[in-house]
Amino acid sequence: MTDFASPSTNGMTRRSFGRLIAGSALAAPLIGTRAFGQNASTYKIGYIGPQSGPLGIFGSGDTYLIETIKANLAGGIDVAGGKMNVEIITADTQSDPVRASQITRDMINSDAPDLILTHSTPETVNPVSEACEAGATPCLSTVAPWEAFYFGRGGKPGEQSFKWTFHFSFGGGNFVNLYDGQWSSIETNRKVGALVPNDADGNAIRGGLLPALAGLGWEIVDPGPYENMTQDFTSQIEAFKSAGVEIVVCFPFPPDFPVFWRQAAQRGLAAQLKIMQTAKAGLFAAEMEALGDLGHGIATGMYWHPAFPFSSPAMGLANPEIASGFEAATGMQWNQAVGASASLFDAGIALAAQAGDPKDKEAMAKALLTLKADTSVGTIDFATGPVPNCTTTRLAGGQWNRATEGPWQFKLDITSNRDFPEVALTAPLAPYKIGG
Repeated sequence: MTDFASPSTNGMTRRSFGRLIAGSALAAPLIGTRAFGQNASTYKIGYIGPQSGPLGIFGSGDTYLIETIKANLAGGIDVAGGKMNVEIITADTQSDPVRASQITRDMINSDAPDLILTHSTPETVNPVSEACEAGATPCLSTVAPWEAFYFGRGGKPGEQSFKWTFHFSFGGGNFVNLYDGQWSSIETNRKVGALVPNDADGNAIRGGLLPALAGLGWEIVDPGPYENMTQDFTSQIEAFKSAGVEIVVCFPFPPDFPVFWRQAAQRGLAAQLKIMQTAKAGLFAAEMEALGDLGHGIATGMYWHPAFPFSSPAMGLANPEIASGFEAATGMQWNQAVGASASLFDAGIALAAQAGDPKDKEAMAKALLTLKADTSVGTIDFATGPVPNCTTTRLAGGQWNRATEGPWQFKLDITSNRDFPEVALTAPLAPYKIGG
């Protein structure tokens, strides 16, 4: 099943975000990638993610990703001493959790994939995983806090709560390391405004991350949950201003951040801040370009970067080559999602070899419990936990700064590595200065 979906009109002032996605050749729905390799036996991988809608920017590199993997694996993969074809079947969630669930069920029923891969935020990962669990289909996911995946789906501490669905990604502890390390590098009053939505991410953040940061001496100002796609952040901005916060950390949908940040600049909050820290939004150069001067100095977390010292076996490329290949193929600046999504395929190829027979779903599910694989985001090892269905990846801190050379307006400097010591820093974190 290949899904053909029209791009969303939601945008970054919502319309401009829609133009960003719709104007890119990568926004075109993927053509179904059929079997490549020469042998009859085929490993069928379903790949489900947002290619349009408010989360569509996370899928903006999928065409390059899939075509590169297709070329690299054209001769098949090694499984049980022989070669096996690979087939990739794609579907677009359109950033809709209900649709994500439905297209996963449809894919399972019509295409019978041996493995489903999915990525980018609980709004995608959780409904796809639930449908796979119900459909007895092995599933690997990434780029959503593991607590939102596990506890958000009713997982119980200390037990294997799911048979078929497994997740590797950062979690609350990684964010604590990232933020405490990054924020401590600048002198502030340690008052942190938290802009946290009413969704699965928000529930995990409010229940775990914010109390952990408070325990380290950061004074958290939380004006309460807001609804995604909110148009007016006046009450949150005024709460942050009156509390005198010098740091704001936020977790919005990508189209929501520029709405908040422009209002924050208009109402004087941006001038008050020393650090504007983003997660979920603020990950892509295109977002900074749309913000113009307001984008310079925004801090973010990084789950993938060309400078991370890893490679993607599925793509056959080292991380710097993934970024340069993307730029050459698309004329666009590299983005984190391409490298992170590559890690799913890296893990999926390793799983086939470790299970011995990708057509045996019971063997695949058993192998997932102890899957260990080298990927573009580093080595993942499900035997290490923290819970039976999850293992953690790590985060580095970054800051968007104006590029002084090359074709791009912004560069993403690596400014903190407390959570990721193998990663080398490229610049110190600088205090935010509006228009600076």
